Amino acid sequence: MQALLKSHNAGDESALRTALRRLRQRVMLRVLARDLGGLAGLGEVCDTMSALAEVSLAAALEVLEPALEAELGAPVAGGRRQKLIVVGMGKLGGGELNVSSDIDLVFVYPEEGETRGRRSVGNHEFFDRLGRKLIAALDEAADEGRVFRVDMRLRPWGEDGPLATSFDALERYFVAQGREWERCAWIKARSLSGDQADALAAIVRPFVFRKYLDYGAFAAVRELHAQIRAEVARRELSDHVKLGPGGIREIEFIAQVFQLIRGGRDASLQLRPTLGVLALLAQKGLLPPQTATELTDAYVFLRRLEHRLQYLEDAQTHRLPSGDEDRQLIARSMGFGSWPALDAALESHRARVSRHFEDVFSTEGTPRHALAPLWRERGRAEGRLAELGFRNPSDTAARLEAIRAGGRYSNLPQASRERFDALAPRIIEEASRHKNPDATLARCMDLIETVSRRAAYLALLDEHPQALARLAALMSASSWAAEYLNRHPIVLDELLDARMLLAPPDWDGFARDLRRQLAQFAGDAERQMDALREAHHGQVFRLLAQDLLGTLTVERLADHLSDLADLILQITLGLCWTQLRGRHAEEPRFAIIGYGKLGGKELGYASDLDIIFLHDDQHEQAPEVYARLAQRLNHWLTARTGAGVLFETDLRLRPDGASGLMVSSIEAFRRYQRESAWVWEHQALTRARFCAGDATVGAAFEAERRAILQMKRDETKLRQEVLAMRQNLLDGHPNRSDLFDLKHDRGGMIDIEFIVQYLVLAHAHRHTELVANTGNIALLKLAAELGLIPADAAENVASAYREFRRHQHGLRLNGAKYARVPPTEVKNEIVATLALWRKVFGNH
Repeated sequence: MQALLKSHNAGDESALRTALRRLRQRVMLRVLARDLGGLAGLGEVCDTMSALAEVSLAAALEVLEPALEAELGAPVAGGRRQKLIVVGMGKLGGGELNVSSDIDLVFVYPEEGETRGRRSVGNHEFFDRLGRKLIAALDEAADEGRVFRVDMRLRPWGEDGPLATSFDALERYFVAQGREWERCAWIKARSLSGDQADALAAIVRPFVFRKYLDYGAFAAVRELHAQIRAEVARRELSDHVKLGPGGIREIEFIAQVFQLIRGGRDASLQLRPTLGVLALLAQKGLLPPQTATELTDAYVFLRRLEHRLQYLEDAQTHRLPSGDEDRQLIARSMGFGSWPALDAALESHRARVSRHFEDVFSTEGTPRHALAPLWRERGRAEGRLAELGFRNPSDTAARLEAIRAGGRYSNLPQASRERFDALAPRIIEEASRHKNPDATLARCMDLIETVSRRAAYLALLDEHPQALARLAALMSASSWAAEYLNRHPIVLDELLDARMLLAPPDWDGFARDLRRQLAQFAGDAERQMDALREAHHGQVFRLLAQDLLGTLTVERLADHLSDLADLILQITLGLCWTQLRGRHAEEPRFAIIGYGKLGGKELGYASDLDIIFLHDDQHEQAPEVYARLAQRLNHWLTARTGAGVLFETDLRLRPDGASGLMVSSIEAFRRYQRESAWVWEHQALTRARFCAGDATVGAAFEAERRAILQMKRDETKLRQEVLAMRQNLLDGHPNRSDLFDLKHDRGGMIDIEFIVQYLVLAHAHRHTELVANTGNIALLKLAAELGLIPADAAENVASAYREFRRHQHGLRLNGAKYARVPPTEVKNEIVATLALWRKVFGNH
């Protein structure tokens, strides 16, 4: 194409117009012949037509811009030359142009200013005139036709707006005037000229793609579709393959609504071609694979048919022909022997598209909920709630009345209040299906009140009844889950797909997706911190859902939470290092060591991370650099952002405790452990492990940990020191209730942990396998195999430890401040633990 234009020597407007029109004729003939001859697929046809438009625009600007600058001077702002940015919209922006399409354009320029020439004008006037010349070069009919019809109606303020718009004016328009349908239009926007495409994208992106999950897009696209359907009916366009039922536009809407909802959180969805979006939606599990396949097949069929309709008279038509001769031509060109055969295939595709569109968007025909009067009408709620099985209907009715009378509800925008009113009776119904309906309803309504200021969350639950049912089940099962959702409502999105919600963790995929998302926010530390927190909250919520459904044991859950913490620590460490100024090496020789629950892989939902930092680096700057790294890392982990906190950390187990250095060298750690550490610090080492960072440093730590634990000790002195520390812990956690404290009381979890730690420290010099950090239950079994404790006692205490953890976990899921139960519930477990304690320590 470019070579043909060059051969025409189109140096002025007249020669340009002739050259462009002849080029179009050549390209159209070639495309038509290859398409109808079965040599070109849909992709080649669309690519070629889009390339024709881009080449024509570039060639026109190459002639018109210098000519206008010669007359008026070059437009300048702030000492910088300004160039017109031609934005391709719609199918041109997506590289999907059809064979007789208009091209939808928007003209934008960076800044206001003036031209520098003999006759100075404002930049706006210059680009307005250039735009008009460009349109004329392409769109004015001549003896050899036109190149493309140009449609400028998608510009700000439409036909009433200026032809060219500055960046500032465009941004102000988006903020103050931009409508939902324009977000759809700008999804495919692509800069075709100029040198500031990235700057323009930075203005467009936040308008189109919201930072939060924007489920309000369903209603917006549904409304736009309803307007199109009304116009189709008014103009009797049911045979329109683009706008009619089951047509091309419905497929585009399905793709675009998911982009609008999720594109701000997942930049991979910010692509333009419809077929590419459909494939990605299937890949991400947002559309069933069969649905995506049927929509793809229908899109290709409809676009090929669209092209054949347009080949007939080189006209932008999407309507099926009425004449028999034309119908037969179209049928043959589509590979069908007759028009009825083509028509049957067309109707089959359109029916499938319509069905999938309704599956995604439809709420029509939903009757008024039977419980709506219970929510909306005063004075009748109590009796109806009692009929539904609520145990305390008077209090529950009063709670509903308080919500309706409250300022938060009454101050909602009308659209949000309507969604709230639609949700409330459905929530009452869902709550009534659970064994604790009053608590379930109260927790659900607390959440709805919390999120009501964000219309997107109300829209999510309103548009997805299955998500509302899963929400009620979670709220019924756990008060802690209810509090978690109130703190992190962004995870509500996880409720939409039961398959994804209940799928086993894919840590490689999770890390890959998180790293890709963090790379999109490079240079924006605050957004990266939020992204880390949101990803962590989402994965924790998936584990919580599986936990409450009973698909995870307490031990398996703790493994998953510990693996997740390790992964987040590794990724956060990498981010902090790359952003650290003055670093002296490409990779840090730095390791994060986990103690306590993290080290023992017994992490719970709300566990602190007991961690220390070590390095093995002889560089003179290493101590100062790694100290700054540790401070930054701890800040990234513990800082409260709009997305919450990643982890609370406890760094007091480092050498010399809170008064010690934030980071120790391996050598300093070795010296401290051998010369200064208390016995309780060696007890803590039995549950320590390398979690993240340089694996070589981690291996050096593990070697030192094993060496320390294998030191020969005076067993009498060891026993005395362990007993003294156990008494200190008892004194620090008095229990004045009649309940048994599962963790702190004698016969509980700490007793079991101290038994195991003592056995390791006392006997690892003879039995080196005891130093393995395999958990208390596995070490009890190993101690029995080594003859250190009776096998039956080991088995009974291992079972007790499991039972204690199960009780503790259940209590925490329902908001208990202390993990305490009636002693009779765990009588046998207490007896077994105390028996082994006496066996190991005597009557102490």
